[in-house]
Amino acid sequence: MSSTQGVDDYALERVPAGARYSWWSVCVQRFGQLSCLSQFLIGATLGFGMSFWSAVLAITLGSVILEVVAIFTGIAGQREGLSTSVLTRWTGFGRYGSSLVGLAIALSLIGWFGVQSAISARGLTELIGVLPTWGWALVFGMAVTGIVMYGFGSMAWTAYITVPAFLLLAGYAVISELSKHSLSDLVSSPAPGPQISLAAGTTLVAGGFIVGMVMTPDMTRFNRSTSDVVKQTFVGVTIGEYVIALVGVLLAHAVGTSDIIGIVTSSAGLLGTLIIVASTVKINDWNLYSASLGVVNFGKTVFGVKLHRGLVTLTVGGIGSVLAAAGILEKFTDFLIVLGVAFPPLAGIIIAEYFFVKLWRSDLDESGDDLPAGCPTWVPTTLVVWGLSWAVGYYVDFGIASINALVASFVLYLVAGKLGLVRPLGISRTGTAQPADDQHA
Repeated sequence: MSSTQGVDDYALERVPAGARYSWWSVCVQRFGQLSCLSQFLIGATLGFGMSFWSAVLAITLGSVILEVVAIFTGIAGQREGLSTSVLTRWTGFGRYGSSLVGLAIALSLIGWFGVQSAISARGLTELIGVLPTWGWALVFGMAVTGIVMYGFGSMAWTAYITVPAFLLLAGYAVISELSKHSLSDLVSSPAPGPQISLAAGTTLVAGGFIVGMVMTPDMTRFNRSTSDVVKQTFVGVTIGEYVIALVGVLLAHAVGTSDIIGIVTSSAGLLGTLIIVASTVKINDWNLYSASLGVVNFGKTVFGVKLHRGLVTLTVGGIGSVLAAAGILEKFTDFLIVLGVAFPPLAGIIIAEYFFVKLWRSDLDESGDDLPAGCPTWVPTTLVVWGLSWAVGYYVDFGIASINALVASFVLYLVAGKLGLVRPLGISRTGTAQPADDQHA
């Protein structure tokens, strides 16, 4: 494997068998996404409004939803060796629909990359000083950018360092607090805050990381087998949710508040800041990685230009870092949340098309190690389903928006596919931006 390929990380092609990794290497990164401060917050929210055993049940049910989505999208990514944005060309969206997917991914994740960089920058400013907050935002953002430029292998080694560091540091802070209380009393104590129903608790757990499950093919395209996908999903999601979220539940019962992040990070100046940094690095590298893949796919499908993923990473990482330094991104949080509702329907459509409707599954199966010769130019029905599901997620007040959008997209696409309403509008040759003949490739 050449150095150029290693940096470009097969952004627009299938990951070959020789470039794939052990399931454990991928699992560590999956677990790293889940072992973060946001999971502590979800657990604390559950613990503040639920008894311990009710919270356990909510975490169990929510984890099952996450695992089902991750396994289905992950197996599709593993079998085809393709990123989410490229895979969508043959899972219902077509060439230009996939470019919209890539653009949505890029805009959202560049934004969240900047938000996370700003969080770490504030902690580093308080602890070290020397540079102003905007200076640390640039330093932190570009440091993560450097890691992501060198692709999956570099990110794997980063996870080997940051995951244990986060667990040790956060574990010390948590144990310091929990040691002041009786474990049996915490387990049997009632919820200290307003009651949360089991349905609400379950959707809170599932909705808290559903976007990460949608992006699973970006990760599982480096897996060697479907069994590896299942193993890493079960281990990464189950341990991530139970270890981190249940600790949050116990902390909420111990201190009688859901503001656990403040408790953990304020336990000691240096310790608290290191927890923030270790947690942020593990999330931010995948934010930037998936964003770069989305931009590369957008450039190829719309303009017919193959952008180098490493250079794209440097560019979008720089943009995210500058925006974080300028403090602009805080004003766009609502926009980013609205855009985030667009992601769950992608998973519903991918699963419905790849495993059930299968209009383009034969194209993928028959192309071997190469990409299919052609793909649909547009699939209007899919865009309608995507838009309707997005609206369901945004406007329906019942439950959690992301889960509502996911279920709506799966059902709508499945029904439309079985009724023969999902039809391509034109065929495009793979590797070009020009339509091919009307003949199905």
